[in-house]
Amino acid sequence: MTSGPIGLDLAEVSKASAPQLADVPAAPGTMNEKNEKSLAFPGESSPSVSDRKGSFEDDDGKEYPTEEEVESLRRVCGTVPWSSYTIAFVELCERFSYYGTTVVFVNFIQNPLPEGSTTGEGGTDGQAGALGLGQRASTGLTTFNSMWAYCMPLLGAYMADQYWGRYKTIQISIAIAIVGHIILIVATIPSVIAHPNGSIAAFSIGLIIFGLGVGGFKPNISPLIAEQYEAKHPKQYIQVQKSGERTIVDPTMTVSRIYMYFYMMINIGALGGQIGMVYAEKYVGFWLSFVLPTCMFLFCPVVMFLMRKKYARRPPTGSVIAKALKLWGLAMKGRWSINPVKTVQNLRADDFWENVKPSRLGPNKPVWMTFDDIWVDEVRRGIKACTVFLWYPVWWLSYNQMTNNLISQAATMELHGAPNDLINNVDPIALVIFIPLTDMFLYPALERMGIRFTPLKKIAWGFALGSASMISACVLQYYIYKLGACGDHPSSEDCESQAPINVWVQTIPYLLIAFSEIFASITGLEYAFTKAPKNMRSVVTAIFLFMSAISYAIGEAFVSLSADPLLIWNYGVIAVLAALGGTAFWLTHRKLDKQEDKLNFIPESSFKGRRQSYGGQAA
Repeated sequence: MTSGPIGLDLAEVSKASAPQLADVPAAPGTMNEKNEKSLAFPGESSPSVSDRKGSFEDDDGKEYPTEEEVESLRRVCGTVPWSSYTIAFVELCERFSYYGTTVVFVNFIQNPLPEGSTTGEGGTDGQAGALGLGQRASTGLTTFNSMWAYCMPLLGAYMADQYWGRYKTIQISIAIAIVGHIILIVATIPSVIAHPNGSIAAFSIGLIIFGLGVGGFKPNISPLIAEQYEAKHPKQYIQVQKSGERTIVDPTMTVSRIYMYFYMMINIGALGGQIGMVYAEKYVGFWLSFVLPTCMFLFCPVVMFLMRKKYARRPPTGSVIAKALKLWGLAMKGRWSINPVKTVQNLRADDFWENVKPSRLGPNKPVWMTFDDIWVDEVRRGIKACTVFLWYPVWWLSYNQMTNNLISQAATMELHGAPNDLINNVDPIALVIFIPLTDMFLYPALERMGIRFTPLKKIAWGFALGSASMISACVLQYYIYKLGACGDHPSSEDCESQAPINVWVQTIPYLLIAFSEIFASITGLEYAFTKAPKNMRSVVTAIFLFMSAISYAIGEAFVSLSADPLLIWNYGVIAVLAALGGTAFWLTHRKLDKQEDKLNFIPESSFKGRRQSYGGQAA
């Protein structure tokens, strides 16, 4: 029997695709973590797929694939449970509120209060504004907001895994975010805007509380939606199509589909929030553009409460981060070197994790090692995912241009009555259109052609398209400087004319970044869910989201380039970084890409942390 780098062979992979452990009753509203059924055949005490030439069925008549079928049969998606759609609706409402609120931040901070206005509305031909702090201030504050909102998931994930569970953490985070929304509304009241110092103080406080709520929400809603399917179909099984073709219903592909449509709902919410609120600020005032998202957000706690007994929920099992870190530290003993190249080689050694498995250590294992060998494989897989995520800050740099610099760029072009912060809605519109097309046509076509478009391949393509988006923005900025009457200072307060370029040319960078999101951002959420140990999913998802915060921190170094006449350099440097980052990413992880199936089919460990989840109520 040959084994790969994680100690699994194809026989074990196919064996893992069949249920293995006996049912354990779950409390109402609680996920049954070991809902697989043991299989028995006449005269066989411990059957495995690799021991049999044909497929076999469990007590419910569900047929599971053999080793040969795992290799040869086409894979298809399963049916998404309806409870997942309600979670997607909650995400839609939350993203409507988040993007509807944040889309007007740039104009609120950067532009001065229009003459004769008390609410900040600009009217048909005017530009909405309130505080007049300039582009650098708006870029700095919007970057801080995004960085803060993506740092807080680390805290939210810790609280969910350690104390509250995902469901309760989501509800508490919603309550915190509502408080933040209310304070932001106060900052936009006309009598408060009249005193800019008081307005910016209230705005900053609201921003911090708002980000705290968002941070607790994001790392927990994402795993929760995929767990609804996993609770019913944790393993691969055979499905015969109408044509008679035998196919494998693959949970990994189904999770990928769930996250595709989850992301589509995110962008439907973002689209509604952004389009509605830019018109609200332009024709009514900033107070309305903050009130309406708050009203939409109030649907979140209502839906979550009404569905509380329908959701499959994993109770908190106690944080296992400390044990994972101890395990890694034990594996690193004797592998450190003053030569960093040697240290990296030691980290990549095939026996790095094998030597710290409890079965290998035997009676010499430390007292804190209360887990089994399989959990070591799960931790290895989760850490591999985190190393993949370490490349994401480079990709996020290109994506983040949508929230500030591209909005400011639009204001220097011919708008023809459209608000400058309306154009970036090309991105969510493209996603709403192309996500279903990608799911229904592109991915199945590649599968029929025998092309495995694995997550790591998708991410590499995401980097390439992100770079292409920034190249197009760089070229566009060049022509704004070249053709505009104000030369390379079109954002100056003294400049009263726009460059003779239709603003909808920005469709090109927005379309490219949208396709980049399909391949990179959606796949990141999927990778976090499928590769993390089940008792560390919130944490691994939070680490993925935290990469965005790191990117925003790096983005602060680009603030000095976020003003005329340096914007060409801003887009150009980011384009080069995305191209180089994507190339280095693939060269680094192309071997890991070949292990995709083995990583997905590691059997679930019996180790659950300090708190056992069987039969207990979810938090």
